Amino acid sequence: MEQAQSAPAADRPLWKRVVDFPLVAMVIAVALFIAANAAGVLIAKFLPPMAAMERLALTGAIDIALVLAVYKLAIVRLGERPRDDLTLADAPRNLGLGLLIGFALFCIVVGAAALADVYNIVGAGGTSQLLRLLIAAAILPGFMEEVLFRGILFRWLEEFAGSWAALAVTSALFGLAHIMNPNATWFSSFTIAVEAGVLLGGAYMLTRSLWMPIGLHAAWNFTQGFIFDVPVSGLDQEGLVTARLSGPEILSGGAFGLEASVIALIIATAAGVWLVVLSVRRGELVKPWWVRRRLARAPG
Repeated sequence: MEQAQSAPAADRPLWKRVVDFPLVAMVIAVALFIAANAAGVLIAKFLPPMAAMERLALTGAIDIALVLAVYKLAIVRLGERPRDDLTLADAPRNLGLGLLIGFALFCIVVGAAALADVYNIVGAGGTSQLLRLLIAAAILPGFMEEVLFRGILFRWLEEFAGSWAALAVTSALFGLAHIMNPNATWFSSFTIAVEAGVLLGGAYMLTRSLWMPIGLHAAWNFTQGFIFDVPVSGLDQEGLVTARLSGPEILSGGAFGLEASVIALIIATAAGVWLVVLSVRRGELVKPWWVRRRLARAPG
């Protein structure tokens, strides 16, 4: 993987070397991310009274704007190899591909669930929740969670411990982050960790851009919630149709939704492994920090 070269360690003051160390840079980036979110919560308290949907749209826009500003102004400058994973040039292609893959994958999951007779449409739905789902279930988690888990945690864990460790740790953390969701179980967190962690991590490794995982994440959530009326990570939604999940929970995912099923586990994980394999073939695998240092010091 081609990366920008930093100045030799001897040419930088001690404090700069400490701040640039991958794990230190990661902690600083996480702190900045939390601060941006806290500022959004504070600003929301001073907003004038308005309709619930207008408030959701406005607070969502404020939160994204604050995190994006902090990312562009500060986070991209951190570490030994500063870089921007949210460049506008990468957005059209990678965001579009992510949206397409997320939509297609969940359509395949629902199709397999329907063939197994654990997903059935039982009536018509509605569009009254379209805007709420678009913001709360697709855009906000797609952007916020990917900036945190892939743009910060994966990036610097990879720079420190290499690609495999970053993929394993961020996948586990992503699954654990969903354990407090409604109807969550340890098995649902395991499936989220494997299917989503590998899929989204693979998309980031392949493109070295946050746009594909953002699009994939958002489209996956929106497709399952709005189009197919499937609970999004345990949160019940109103979709274009009214659907029912039934049968063995190992196939239906139970109240948590199809994300907790072996159907989604197999399909999404297979797609994620494919993305990881593609990234390895393209030379995007990063060695651990200590290995790179040893190789850099090796004679010849």
